[in-house]
Amino acid sequence: MKTAQNSGVDGVQGQAVDSRDENSPRLQRWLKKITAAPNRFLLLALLIYMVINNTINATSVWMEITRDGQPEFALWELFVWEYSSLLANFLLLPLIFWVWQRYPLRFSYPYRQLLMHAGVSLLYAIGHVSLMVAMREGVYSLAGGNYDFGPVLREFFYEYRKDVWGYVFFLLVFNIYHRVLSRIAGEANIIANSEAEEVTAPSALPEHLLVKKLDKEFLVKINEVDWLEASGNYVNLYVGERIYPLRSTLSQLTTKLNSQFTRIHRSHAVNHKAIEHIQYSSSGDGEVTLKSGVTLPVSRRYKDQLKHKLSV
Repeated sequence: MKTAQNSGVDGVQGQAVDSRDENSPRLQRWLKKITAAPNRFLLLALLIYMVINNTINATSVWMEITRDGQPEFALWELFVWEYSSLLANFLLLPLIFWVWQRYPLRFSYPYRQLLMHAGVSLLYAIGHVSLMVAMREGVYSLAGGNYDFGPVLREFFYEYRKDVWGYVFFLLVFNIYHRVLSRIAGEANIIANSEAEEVTAPSALPEHLLVKKLDKEFLVKINEVDWLEASGNYVNLYVGERIYPLRSTLSQLTTKLNSQFTRIHRSHAVNHKAIEHIQYSSSGDGEVTLKSGVTLPVSRRYKDQLKHKLSV
């Protein structure tokens, strides 16, 4: 049953807060898959879009040039041109996504952002054109012909105009996709302790997360978070079958939650109360098995820290 309550916690007093998430199990499974690798699903969606778009472009040009007689080039050449551009984009997008995650859009320092994206878009265009031309020359060579790109500066400027527009399109799609995903999957924020609690216990562990999902807000206890996973500019918080992204780095978050969570890997931290057992190998690495059945790696770098924290 869904309940609305006054939480009595700073930042949400007087607000209606849902006590639990009511997404269907099927939707939760899909959200778990997508939030575990969000860019992989975006790449797949963009690949489908580009295949459809470039196929339409190739067939449309073919219909236009055959309308008044014999064309100057074969149908397969149009598909080579379109699909070489598609494949070049597909190879470059993961690198572009990495840059956008590391340097997300900000309203502050607009000129610095503009200069950064101008530089990245130029590098993207150089990479796109280089890969595209190399693929075309390879296909033409196999077909016994020769691909002529034309005057380099003129043709690069022609391609660069289109690539800048494509760069802006992909940037908008990337940010809209992640914004919508965070609204659907839920984005968490740590609720600070009250001022009185901060005076008496300045390092006290926050008790709740405020999760915003679509038009709802609800509370999740920090104690219920099993483990943390670094994901770009976010940390994914695993609560049972649910995953909530929180804008932070893993180092910052584990420092804030130091009394209950310990980092065990460059990408993972674990809630002490969620641990079922720990097993180490002769190499010095190990793995933690949680009460939920999830197994996480323990690297040698963090092994001693984990042993110390659990023995205190």
